[in-house]
Amino acid sequence: MPDLLPKAPPKADDGEHVARTLDEAIARSLEILDEAFAAHPVVGTYWLFSGGNDSVIVGHLLRGHYDAVLHVNTGTGIPQTTQHVRDVAAAWGDTLHELHPKNRYEDLVLGKVIAGSGPNAGWRSIWKGFPGPAGHKVMYRQLKNQPLMTFRRSVLGDQTRLPRADRKKVIYLGGMRWGESEKRFRNAEAIDPDGSIVWVSPLVHWTDAHMREYRARHRCQQDHEHAEHRLCFDRALPLNEVTEHIHMSGECLCGAYAKPGELDEIEFFYPEVADRLKALEAEAEQAGIKYCRWGQKNGGTDSATAAGRLCSSCVAIPGQDDLIDQWRDTGLITDDQHAAFLRDAS
Repeated sequence: MPDLLPKAPPKADDGEHVARTLDEAIARSLEILDEAFAAHPVVGTYWLFSGGNDSVIVGHLLRGHYDAVLHVNTGTGIPQTTQHVRDVAAAWGDTLHELHPKNRYEDLVLGKVIAGSGPNAGWRSIWKGFPGPAGHKVMYRQLKNQPLMTFRRSVLGDQTRLPRADRKKVIYLGGMRWGESEKRFRNAEAIDPDGSIVWVSPLVHWTDAHMREYRARHRCQQDHEHAEHRLCFDRALPLNEVTEHIHMSGECLCGAYAKPGELDEIEFFYPEVADRLKALEAEAEQAGIKYCRWGQKNGGTDSATAAGRLCSSCVAIPGQDDLIDQWRDTGLITDDQHAAFLRDAS
């Protein structure tokens, strides 16, 4: 059945807000990419794969239309997610570029990264403490944006002396959708040129219903022992088990928008990751850093940048705070564990 968003997004083109079946939505996605190619001198097209449920659909839908896969390994995330990305790229025969930030998350938290430009250059830390909402912009720029800008330069070289008409561009394929959140609804665009990068969101017009139908159509639903990542047949849609456990990809755990009890959820499934964060908490506390707890508020808010281009999970999703109740009700955790989670979160 056709589906559409309840109202027209502010940045949608005329005629974009129409009811579409899934097949019509797919056709429009391919048109968006063709339009980007036609409008810009592109020399490389790269699928940004976080390991999450939305970004995997971008790659699955556009296999054969991109040159390589980019995965930003922030150094803060769950290793199983990065391994999932590696395995899927290998299974599909894709070239994978695993990008790493110049500055480590741990060094940012401990105030060891000194400003390299501006009035604070050479003497002041660019950040200190766990971020909270106020530090999201810094963490996004340092952990995700910087590696992507560095990769762009490695592909395009220095074009500053070239006439603008001769400058080439790269396409970064992302999974932003108008239906993801209020911020995405206001800000997302199908094609968003930004200097030498053209950010393309082929699924921007897809609704939640389209996403569910696509997963049901392409992910293995057989009652059998699934192959790793549910790659049970050719063209199967992969599944990252991390998303099954904590309902997000977990590729970045900077904690800027952590929800109450999130660290407990992580510890339940991935104790080694929680141990790493708790060790950093202890180190920050020993260093006398005020904001020494992962997920705590740090100063004011940074609502204007709450959802960076690659941070769809940084905004709270309705219903996620009920996960602990769901675990108890389905027998995944005991009543005592449920009570402990709530006690720690408070």
